This record gives sequence, C-alpha cells and structure tokens, in this order.
Amino acid sequence: MLTGKKIVLGITGSIAAYKACLIIRELVRKGAEVQVVITPSGKEFITPVTLATLSQHPVISDFFAQRDGTWHSHVALGLWADAMLIAPCTASTLGKMANGIADNMLITTYLSMKAPVFIAPAMDLDMLAHPVTQQNLERLRSLGNRIIAPGNGFLASGLEGKGRMQSRKPSLRV
Repeated sequence: MLTGKKIVLGITGSIAAYKACLIIRELVRKGAEVQVVITPSGKEFITPVTLATLSQHPVISDFFAQRDGTWHSHVALGLWADAMLIAPCTASTLGKMANGIADNMLITTYLSMKAPVFIAPAMDLDMLAHPVTQQNLERLRSLGNRIIAPGNGFLASGLEGKGRMQSRKPSLRV
C-alpha cells in the first residue's frame, strides 16, 4: 500500500506532537520512508532523537546543520516526496501556510512541495472555531490541500470539544 512511498512528516508545536511517533511507526510498518521536518517549537514537545530513531533518518529542523553547516534543501524535499503530512498542525502554522510566510524549514518545505499535502489540525476548541482559523483552513483546502478534520474530546486545556488531532488512521492516498 505505501511500500516505497516517500513521506515528509511535518510536526509543529502542539501537545499532540507525541502522536507523531505512532504515525511514523504506522507509515514505516506499511513500507513508507519517512523524513521528519519539525518546527523549533515542535522540538519543545518531542525530541528529534525519538523521531530519528523511529524514522531511521535524521530529523530536519533548521536550514543548516549546526554541527557542520550542511544545507537542508527544502526544494529537494519537495521534489523527493510522494506526500506530505503535517500532523499536528497548529493555528500558527496554518496561518503561515495560508499566507506564504516562509520563516521556518517546515513552511519552506510546504511551499516547495510538488506532492499532495495532508493537514491534521490540532488546537483548543476556541482557536479552531475562530473565524481567522476557519478562513485559513478554507484557503488551504481551496489550494488543494487535504484537511484531516480534528475530532472531539478532552483537550490539553482541560476543556472538552472539537480540536483534538484525529486519532483514527488517515489513509494517505498517494
């Protein structure tokens, strides 16, 4: 099903970042090669060591490797991938994507992506319901991105409602 497919997994700064481990394991189990690109705030929630261990690839966060100055090419990733999945995707990242604000490696990779892009939003219910967030989601959808609707449930804020990153396994049709 995903054998031989190359997937870029984008991870943003959300408590739901821990679910990325389960996503990586499932994608690898199904035969995909996974390259993780994480935002700086994403690294506050989950470590690159964990992600690299599961994906069997170094995690990319910065434009240049701090050790030796090696350049990480967002353009090459955009050409390499068969699909991109951004999970979890915060309201901040949604806004940047919808408006082309290329201030981190994840957004520049998204803007260079030639393959289908799947987005799994994760945020508190009021943030998700805000008209600006809804406009950003609609704009991204109109640009051909596939939105994986968030689910209902208990949220990190202690509230309950819609905003949880979807737990069911999405089918990436690539």
